[in-house]
Amino acid sequence: MSNIKYRIAKQSDIDKLIKLMLLLYKNTSYEELLAEIEPDIESNNFVFFLALDNGKFVGFSHCAVRHDYVEGTNGGNVGYLEGIFVLPEYRRKGIAKHLLALCEGWSREKGCKEFASDCEIGNTESYNFHIKMNFSEANRVICFAKRIDDQE
Repeated sequence: MSNIKYRIAKQSDIDKLIKLMLLLYKNTSYEELLAEIEPDIESNNFVFFLALDNGKFVGFSHCAVRHDYVEGTNGGNVGYLEGIFVLPEYRRKGIAKHLLALCEGWSREKGCKEFASDCEIGNTESYNFHIKMNFSEANRVICFAKRIDDQE
């Protein structure tokens, strides 16, 4: 895919970026994503990389520097893959691998010595991608939550 170009997302890209993100985060609304990423797009601790095919948004990666403890790391500043997505018709062409490499390079520039990510237990496609990209599984966890404000 020699037509694919990569660049950092800008404020003017938010609408198209969110529309692409909605394909990954299916249970999230446009408004929720806007509230979440609008402050991140200009932050020094976050970056969004875009993959474009002749101007068409075909993939993105979202990376952060986490300062809190990250499972499986030694602590300190850790680069973290918050999300990565490529349109189905563009998959298996090295785009996600390139987006990940951009995130890792950005994290190194920020002084990170480790890089981490996560996926849901049942997401075998994401799990297989992470293993193929030389991530090591650090832990498995099932989280629980319940509402207590309406219980007697």
